[in-house]
Amino acid sequence: MTSYLPAADRYRSMTYRRCGRSGLLLPAVSLGLWQNFGDDRPIDTQRAILRRAFDLGITHFDLANNYGPPYGSAETNFARILHDDFRHYRDELVISTKAGWDMWPGPYGDLGSRKYLLASLDQSLRRLGLDYVDIFYHHHYDPQTPLEETLGALHSAVTSGKALYVGISSYSDQRTSEAVTILRGLGTALLIHQPSYSMLNRWIEDRLLDVLGREGVGCIAFSVLAQGLLTDRYLNGIPPGSRASQDGSLTHDMLNDDNLARIRALNDIALGRHQSLAQMAIAWALRDPRVTSVLIGASSVAQLEQNVTALDHLEFTADELAAINRYAVDGGIDLWRTPATS
Repeated sequence: MTSYLPAADRYRSMTYRRCGRSGLLLPAVSLGLWQNFGDDRPIDTQRAILRRAFDLGITHFDLANNYGPPYGSAETNFARILHDDFRHYRDELVISTKAGWDMWPGPYGDLGSRKYLLASLDQSLRRLGLDYVDIFYHHHYDPQTPLEETLGALHSAVTSGKALYVGISSYSDQRTSEAVTILRGLGTALLIHQPSYSMLNRWIEDRLLDVLGREGVGCIAFSVLAQGLLTDRYLNGIPPGSRASQDGSLTHDMLNDDNLARIRALNDIALGRHQSLAQMAIAWALRDPRVTSVLIGASSVAQLEQNVTALDHLEFTADELAAINRYAVDGGIDLWRTPATS
């Protein structure tokens, strides 16, 4: 392992956007560690991706308690690299984690109870080797637990000094409005919402973005590449070794004839813009100023660099947007539809 010295010009090319009406700026592209940072991937590959991300001005690294595999390993691996390479730059980083999906067996390792959320945060901090995270999220709405309890736990995370800010993920517009009100009454602002959003999954445009804009809450979109569907990887079918071939978060039924026809048409539009389909999908998700940042994953340094290049061409003509709208329709790919609309 070679010692790491960050690029001196790391802040020159990245675009930073204000997160709602807060004082926090986030990079337009943030790095999510949902995939590719578990124990199934070489630590040297992970290290190279994280180093290059920081060199490109990506200051926000997004985790969750159960990212891996196995659960917790993404936080543990990130901690190792953080200690080796980034410990002197902690104050230049925004590190987030979440709890809300299943993490450990039994009734106290899932959903939205105060017991689960605060225990999970303590576990995450131990795995990360940190005294605090910058953002702690509730990972999805839990209809069985009163919002006052769930959001009270987030408030406690801030007042205890274990999180600087709090966020929610996959909440509907109605539940988001309620969350803003409850947290505001407690004296803690809701900083950010993390919804799924892409050209094939546009649910946040109906009402949620209006709520976020009105309330001054930031928005960071995940799955902007639709689990890889909005890339050139599946234009000619399912290649061996791809995510779809493993029938995980991108399943065979998502690669139906209608979706494939749409992504091929969108790919033609992207080529006309001198972008890859992935680059156009990232730029498109950022076209609305209420979207603070987009989360991308990366399996290699080359993939990371290619996708960050989307920031070189964020502008769309009216004709381009009209053409995209003909094909950017719901593709039945939203794995988070139920919690988001509860």
